[in-house]
Amino acid sequence: MIIPNKNYGVNEQTEITSKIDKNIEDICVNGFTVLNDCFKESEIEEISKCFDDTKKQFYQMYSYKYLQSLDEHNSIRAPFLIDKTGIFTKLVTNKKLMKLVSGLIRGSFYLNQQNGIINPAGEKYNQGMWHRDLPYQHFTSSTPLGINALYCVDDFTLENGSTFVLPGTHKVTKFPSDMFVKENAKQIIAKSGSYIVLDCMIFHSGGLNKSLHDRRAVNHLFTIPHISKPIDYNINEIPGLVEKKYLKIFSKSKNNAINVKKYFKLKRS
Repeated sequence: MIIPNKNYGVNEQTEITSKIDKNIEDICVNGFTVLNDCFKESEIEEISKCFDDTKKQFYQMYSYKYLQSLDEHNSIRAPFLIDKTGIFTKLVTNKKLMKLVSGLIRGSFYLNQQNGIINPAGEKYNQGMWHRDLPYQHFTSSTPLGINALYCVDDFTLENGSTFVLPGTHKVTKFPSDMFVKENAKQIIAKSGSYIVLDCMIFHSGGLNKSLHDRRAVNHLFTIPHISKPIDYNINEIPGLVEKKYLKIFSKSKNNAINVKKYFKLKRS
């Protein structure tokens, strides 16, 4: 395939001067990108261990049976409020990620939510359906309302159900036809230690994990301040150290968000 390299009638063109610029363009046009080389190998191993340790603590706080009754047994809600090592806060404030998000959301933005996600081996799970990270919303915006950054604790492969996306659907209001989904769905391959970054309005889904091992990830949703948090907290509730320059990203919501325990009670009712 020979791609044309000339044009006419074009007065404006996006300029790319860095790798981050390319990531930004990918998200603006297609709705997704992969942000690579964000952590050292030793850090990737630490994050993996911390994920498992935090999962154990979460199951101690809320019994597995109780979480299963809420269909929350494959999630870790707000792990940065549990982890005392500060590793989950570092996932939020990674320099490459912050540069990318600030290049997409102009002005103020904050962490709307962070969740550990487990795609269980050989089982269906609640993220294995097409959705937007602002669910039930059928409108578009000229610039992103939110950015979803999915940190890959494990490699995301075709076998273990890596994330599917419908390219360009962050620009349309309706969920597309079954025929469009069949012809255009794209599965993203990504290495452990990278982030799969999406416009929050793109339709996406987890795939079926056909491997012998659970696939782990940590999802982050950064939004403009007008969008409320599902779970709220005070800065002093974060056990891990947060650098001063990043405190505003964890700023307290001004709306009626609730803590994890109340969130589960509300969900059960």
